[in-house]
Amino acid sequence: MRHIATAAVVAIAMAGPATAKDAVCYNCPPQWADWASMLKAISQKLDIQMPHDNKNSGQALSQLLAERASPVADVVYYGVTTGITAAKEKVVAEYRPAGFDQVPDGLKDPGGRWVAVHYGTIGLFVNVAALRGAPVPQCFADLKKPEYKGMVGYLDPSSAFVGYAGAVAVNLAFKGSLSNFDPAISYFKDLAKNSPIVPKQTSYARVVSGEIPILFDYDFNAYRAKYEEGGKFEFVLPCEGSLRVPYVMSLVEKAPHPELGKKVLDYVLSDEGQAIWAKAYLQPARPVKLPAEIASKFLPASDYARAKSVDYAEMEKGQAGFGERYLNEVK
Repeated sequence: MRHIATAAVVAIAMAGPATAKDAVCYNCPPQWADWASMLKAISQKLDIQMPHDNKNSGQALSQLLAERASPVADVVYYGVTTGITAAKEKVVAEYRPAGFDQVPDGLKDPGGRWVAVHYGTIGLFVNVAALRGAPVPQCFADLKKPEYKGMVGYLDPSSAFVGYAGAVAVNLAFKGSLSNFDPAISYFKDLAKNSPIVPKQTSYARVVSGEIPILFDYDFNAYRAKYEEGGKFEFVLPCEGSLRVPYVMSLVEKAPHPELGKKVLDYVLSDEGQAIWAKAYLQPARPVKLPAEIASKFLPASDYARAKSVDYAEMEKGQAGFGERYLNEVK
């Protein structure tokens, strides 16, 4: 799951090693969840520079594991199940940022190894013009229809967290459970007949350009496109139901610059930091009321009633097994 990246942004992402005033964050790319505004604020308010990084959640964890003996990153941002795995692997440190106590139980590690910073809801991010006259799909089941052949994209669920979150949403929508992924496997097998596009990296720009007309993605990306891009975009919360998902952050164990990392985490959970997420159409992790002008741009609460939370620890337990089944039975 990210805003349009330019060649310049990519070039910056490949910039040289961090300096004494840098804090390295894995998977904090400016084109996703408006990290661009957050990075700018961190630079201005804290005088901390954070080099751009375009990993996905799984890649960030793999890097942390590979660098366990000599860490490079100071903080990391990822989907909640990846954060749970990182805590189990002990590659992230205990730290409770200011505001930690206000984050609801279940959305933080009691030991402080990860904490939710915002939420998103899985649905369909649709470029209406790119549908070439086909109706805007309203349900997951619609995507298997012939008129959407070659139009549907989802991130690789064996690698990207948003891909796995989409698979869990589909699985629950078709009466599966966190211990039974047969409905999701069956769905993706059927969808494979419709020639889906399955990237590993964030694909916001590809939806905006029309290359991927329909993408399994979060509401915040679709709202950003709808209200800030030229063109016609919609967010559809599927008729069968969907999944509400937190994204979390951690301080890296033996981080090179732990004090800078702690300042970043404190800021992200502060009132000011949470307001930045809200302006990017994300639900803040702390109970911060959304500004009226932002709240009015979301789908009605009656639609969001179809989006459920789950036991994220159980969701984490199923991730590796589902990824293996997807690679063996679908890909």
